[in-house]
Amino acid sequence: MSRTGAMRLFVDEVVIHVRGGRGGDGCVSFRREKYVPKGGPDGGDGGHGGSVWLRAQAGLDTLLDLAGRHHWYAEDGRPGSGANRHGRRGQDRIVNVPVGTLVFDDQTGQLLKDMVEDGQTVRVAAGGRGGKGNSHFATSVNQAPREAQPGRMGRARILRLELKLIADVGLVGLPNAGKSTLLSRVTHARPRIAPYPFTTKEPQLGILELPGFRRLVIADLPGLIEGAHEGAGLGDIFLRHIERTRLIVHLIDLCPPEGSPTPVEAYAIIRRELEKYSSALAAKREVIVGNKLDLTDADAAADALAAQIGRPVLRISGVTGAGLRELSEQLWTLIAEIRADEEREARVLAAAGPLELLGVFDDDEPHDGEESGHDPRDDERASPNPPGSGPAGGRASALDPWGGCDPLDDPPVGADPPPEKS
Repeated sequence: MSRTGAMRLFVDEVVIHVRGGRGGDGCVSFRREKYVPKGGPDGGDGGHGGSVWLRAQAGLDTLLDLAGRHHWYAEDGRPGSGANRHGRRGQDRIVNVPVGTLVFDDQTGQLLKDMVEDGQTVRVAAGGRGGKGNSHFATSVNQAPREAQPGRMGRARILRLELKLIADVGLVGLPNAGKSTLLSRVTHARPRIAPYPFTTKEPQLGILELPGFRRLVIADLPGLIEGAHEGAGLGDIFLRHIERTRLIVHLIDLCPPEGSPTPVEAYAIIRRELEKYSSALAAKREVIVGNKLDLTDADAAADALAAQIGRPVLRISGVTGAGLRELSEQLWTLIAEIRADEEREARVLAAAGPLELLGVFDDDEPHDGEESGHDPRDDERASPNPPGSGPAGGRASALDPWGGCDPLDDPPVGADPPPEKS
């Protein structure tokens, strides 16, 4: 999207660089104490580096906070010291993103995570493991080791974050069809409204509240014109924000100005643009709404439109409010039906049992002994392969295309959320 002109308050795509903290170095130290000859090695281990986490947070609806800051690094671990004192672990870096954010690896294009729930947390860059102090290297033939391990580097990755707003209903139509007016009448949203095309330049969200504590989230998108898939007008990039919607409301001007597309032509133009953008989007359930019922001959135009496309047309007036209550109730009824269908599909999938899919990462998988109580560093000296050279050190497998990473690293989808801070 163009970034020219005034500073944009809505940003739906950013590229950031994340890096876990470096592990602290192990310490070479010997016990020096009066009356304790040959005290032996007492070098402590270095602290593990902090990790970078993404956390979905309700209330955010833009990636603007990340647009001006492209580097997110966790704190390095502190080195060990004498008297077997271990270094402090580095602080984690938690980056808040809106619910509905897609996380891609910018170099491979692979989707790593879809942040669809409030509070959902994923580790995207694990910190490096701290090095061992010299106390770990004492043996019967080497009782005064002068070697220690350096800390390992944390995982670094370039991520592309894309935001797809989560709404129940998406409004589409040609410019000046009255989408912003409709949104302002049925919700408390206050989008910009003016008598010229492309007043709406970025998606707007509003909440439709109905009696009985019923709520629907509605998304208003910038107007589409013919050729939007080729970049005409504002293009069709905003259509990504209704890919998650359950229902599409196609708003049509029943009495367009002279020289503008007729209602039938307007319907055909939007349908073509939806199909060229995504067949899945075009297949979503759709409600056709004729607007500007307060104008002369609007009823006749609605009858003609319904007859030519072979589908019912709801009639409303965004100015007078005629038909808005009926439209709101019908939207709630349709959304309730779609939600019931989704729940039935979810129960069928749950009854079928877990799916074994190659290349899919499991958030609940124990990583590198973190949940089993086993420290993989204890096996490094006995391993025939150095860390990162194969399955023994880097966990290269069908489930880990990033094989050969640091033992503290986990698959890109992360492991356990960071502990709550008091």
